[in-house]
Amino acid sequence: MVSIDFFTVPTIRFQVLYVFLVLAHDRRRILHFNVTAHPTAEWTAQQLREAFPFDQLPRYLLRDRDAIFGNDFREQVRDMGISEVLSAPRSPWQRAYVERVIGSIRRECLDHVIAFHEGSLRRTLNSYFDYYHRSRTHLSLGKDSPEPRAIQPPEMGSVVVVPQVGGLHHRYERRAA
Repeated sequence: MVSIDFFTVPTIRFQVLYVFLVLAHDRRRILHFNVTAHPTAEWTAQQLREAFPFDQLPRYLLRDRDAIFGNDFREQVRDMGISEVLSAPRSPWQRAYVERVIGSIRRECLDHVIAFHEGSLRRTLNSYFDYYHRSRTHLSLGKDSPEPRAIQPPEMGSVVVVPQVGGLHHRYERRAA
């Protein structure tokens, strides 16, 4: 099962950018995202095609009732053979996983960074998602990250810090002396 949603990000010039997000529930992995200033149902349908290019289709797609998911989008979902599950109106808690991820993106990244334009926001989110998938721990995953990590034994060497997301977050790892 996957969830999809949009969230908005203001730029330094007070333009509003829209971020489309596709989240896999099993490992809390962000499968796809993209940024645009003008989302349409056609653009959103294209994002769905890009999220699942090689027959890796989910069985269910959980989404809200936003008008942006228009006819083009619904036809694309139907053509791909995915079953849509709609949340009740004004009920974000029914899409808790994707709403939680959006909250984490805001708290851990976007509250500390100013987006200049689509390209800068895309680069920032790429960097954050690399951190999110490889370094950030998740309690629901047994304190592992969406991409499982190998445990480093203490005899490997000294601990070094690896800055991530432009120094906003850090990862610590052992390196041989």
